[in-house]
Amino acid sequence: MPSILGQATLTEDEEKVEAKRNASEFVHFSFLADVEPIDDKDALQQEHWKAATEEELRVIERNQIWELVDLPPNKSPIDVKWVFKVKLKPDGVVAKHKARLVSRGFLQRAGLDYSEVFAPVARLETIRLVIALAHNRDWPLY
Repeated sequence: MPSILGQATLTEDEEKVEAKRNASEFVHFSFLADVEPIDDKDALQQEHWKAATEEELRVIERNQIWELVDLPPNKSPIDVKWVFKVKLKPDGVVAKHKARLVSRGFLQRAGLDYSEVFAPVARLETIRLVIALAHNRDWPLY
């Protein structure tokens, strides 16, 4: 087979291996494409995704994450979107369907729409590191 763009040509056996690898990647990605919906309209047609979104809304209400207020004049509301993920067990079996309602905060401008930055999560590794340092150096922890 002639070379394209000066690349080395593959032997017939190498071409078969490459074709199988590409086919297996295609099958893998097509399987994943069917698992996690991108559009909330598609997701809400399936009962397990609908239950996941309802659970997320219950958690938001229970934890009082936000409150409904009147929009100040000359301000734009922050858009939100649903993000869907399938959580798998180590053996590849579906553990649960997870839905998250996330804000599209990239539309905000510092000093105009917000004045503070807040990250509500910390990696467990970071917490362990801080505790280990505090213990090693006899620092008090609060």
